[in-house]
Amino acid sequence: MTRLLLLLGQRARRDAVQIALWAVGTGLLAYVSYVGVVGTYGDEQDRASLLAAALANPVILLFRGLPSGADEGAFMVFLIFPWLAILAAFMSTFLAVRHTRGDEESGRAELVAATPAARSLPILATALHGILANLLLGALVAAAFLAVGLPAAGALLAGVAVGGVGIVFLGVGLIAAQLLRTSRGANSLAVWTLVVTFVVAGLGNAIGTPSDDLTRMESSWLAWVSPFGWGENTRAFDEDLWWPALLCLGVGLALAATSIALASARDLGGSFLAERRGPAAASALLSSPIGLVWRLTRGAVLGWAVGGLLVGVLSTSLASIVQEVGASNPAVEEILKQISGQGSVEQGTVTTFFTMLGVFAACAAVQTVCRARQEEAHGTAEPLLAAPVGRVRWLADYLVVALIGIVLVIAAAIAGAALGIAAQDGDPDLMQTVVVTGAGQVAAASVFLVVTALAFVLAPRLTIPLGWTLVLVAMVLGLFGPLFQFPEWLVHLSPIAVTPLVDGSDVDLRGLWWLLLATGVGAAASLALMRRRELAAAG
Repeated sequence: MTRLLLLLGQRARRDAVQIALWAVGTGLLAYVSYVGVVGTYGDEQDRASLLAAALANPVILLFRGLPSGADEGAFMVFLIFPWLAILAAFMSTFLAVRHTRGDEESGRAELVAATPAARSLPILATALHGILANLLLGALVAAAFLAVGLPAAGALLAGVAVGGVGIVFLGVGLIAAQLLRTSRGANSLAVWTLVVTFVVAGLGNAIGTPSDDLTRMESSWLAWVSPFGWGENTRAFDEDLWWPALLCLGVGLALAATSIALASARDLGGSFLAERRGPAAASALLSSPIGLVWRLTRGAVLGWAVGGLLVGVLSTSLASIVQEVGASNPAVEEILKQISGQGSVEQGTVTTFFTMLGVFAACAAVQTVCRARQEEAHGTAEPLLAAPVGRVRWLADYLVVALIGIVLVIAAAIAGAALGIAAQDGDPDLMQTVVVTGAGQVAAASVFLVVTALAFVLAPRLTIPLGWTLVLVAMVLGLFGPLFQFPEWLVHLSPIAVTPLVDGSDVDLRGLWWLLLATGVGAAASLALMRRRELAAAG
């Protein structure tokens, strides 16, 4: 027991700042979401009107929760629960992989294995650490709901449901770390599982059965194959069903137990899925440093580009549908105007989707720079830099490939938007909005690129947590800030919220020049500082 507590304490110390950021940030999002709902939809008739619009056009449910009535608490959970759960899920998967496969790659797990600690203790300590982190996050969510005066039973259930979804993905991350040989592969598997199950839950809600008054939706069977669907079907502040939350907890614990059994059945550093063998001879691409960077990062970049393509198709495919709904329901039109300015509803729909696309492009850029940090921490950058490749050139290659990744994600989305217009026989003039907003998001994502590069140069060990935290904060401010009536100055701290907009036939450049200036200064500073920076080992 003493050894377990020591390992648990070591993990708690390493993750103290990160867990605090995730948990407090999620709790604050829950609090401000309620404040925004009351300020924007204080009247029950307004809330019922928006629910009716969502149920009459179920595609909207892909990005929202499960409608459970027009009461303040239930309506707020409908708007925000999936995003609270996705934050808990991201926190849990990253935590699980970092302390299992990540520790094996860095050699830390081998040092622990040389002590009298039992072989299963490290992964058991990681599982307990993840469970406690989710309990803290869930408690802060519940406290946020209690602080605004919502019923205690619903607040407690909502917190447990959010934490329960996080515990399921803690188990997913632990399993992924046993199956794959690298932390990058394990993180990719866990994140794609998260994305797929998130979409499956949305589809399960979208094809469900609406109530006669169009304020509630009964999920289809498809929602029940996703942890997000289980959490949403607790129906906090309405029916307050506990058994779906307990299902989350049970499945998460079962996955964690399975991962412990799998860890006991393999060698340290091994995996159940063997890595694909490389070709006998290297391609010409690997004859240059930038070619090597592309080879290391192309899978992630192409994955984000596929996501961009889907976002582009949805942005214009749904624009005409939302236009029809907005014509009969001013609440929908008002939401889009809050997020995207004063253009038409179709323009607002495209702008909203492309704001989300900016997050995708930023993720592609941050992941590429994080790969540079992983190469440095794992020691594989050192042999390359021992060759005639300078540190500045090495970092510059990652910046160039990251910028290419941003452009590919946005270009794929623009192509998808064109396909959506063609398939729906939509308005070709909408392509102006697509191109302008897409180009603006290239500038916004580039800011995240250079900020992460600066973190890599100045504080290497903070590269990964700081890069991803900034993306999540910007997503919350840019996507939810206008909806929840955050102060304008606070919303505009997010680069994705100050990109150019099309307002009717005019183009408002907004903060484009500031974004370009920040990108240029950040890129130059990171490269200049890299000249004198020494390699930093894993921390």
